[in-house]
Amino acid sequence: MRMDFEESKDEGCCSINFLKYVLYMFNFVFMLSGIAVFGVGIWSLVSEPSYVLLLSTASFSTAAYVLVTSGVLVLVTGLVGCLGALRESLPCLLMYTFVLLLIFLLEAMAGVLAYVYQVQLQMELAHHLNATFADNYNRKPEYTAAIDEMQQDFRCCGATYYTNWLYTDWADTEGRKVPDSCCKSVKPLCGRRDHPSNINPGGCVHHMGYVIQDHLVVVGAVGVGVSVVQIFGVIISCCLFVKLKNYGRGY
Repeated sequence: MRMDFEESKDEGCCSINFLKYVLYMFNFVFMLSGIAVFGVGIWSLVSEPSYVLLLSTASFSTAAYVLVTSGVLVLVTGLVGCLGALRESLPCLLMYTFVLLLIFLLEAMAGVLAYVYQVQLQMELAHHLNATFADNYNRKPEYTAAIDEMQQDFRCCGATYYTNWLYTDWADTEGRKVPDSCCKSVKPLCGRRDHPSNINPGGCVHHMGYVIQDHLVVVGAVGVGVSVVQIFGVIISCCLFVKLKNYGRGY
């Protein structure tokens, strides 16, 4: 009689079976979001331009790696949640809830990191880019290649204006006033003539800022958006855990 009474109580929108089905559906959506988070992280790393090397901090890459890690954890956690609900395993549900909270913190951190870095990006570029150009061009091959690529891609010259190069000792021995990558038509030694008709006079700082900000907007939106969804998973798993424990059906 007691069992029949308990089974009759376990009916309706908050029954164990209902919560299990809701958790299954949530995990399906959750794992899809994990694939999306993983994809955005990989996209951010693969499409990361070489001139990100010129930034003074690694916040851009850090946010992308956090998303990749979160995406992998989401897929594994979704499977654990489904297994816990199917077998009505309290330890699995408990582990699932704790890992959900961990992933929530990781993705929220990636989103906040991307937003904060987006705000300070222009200030950082204005302060550090000119010094980075002057200190590393023609001295470090990876920096030289990154600066040349940026100046050609954005059709710009120098950090804020082409005259930045005129006031720096960038170790040229062939009479160039600006690097050849500043020229509208790049060819050897074209940087000897720095007239605006021959070179792209505008600086690179704003162009670089716009490209990186576009990446950070996507990373931040995905990180924060998916982390908010996970709150529902925590609530559902906690409700199911309590129900199973109260009815003595979990182990």
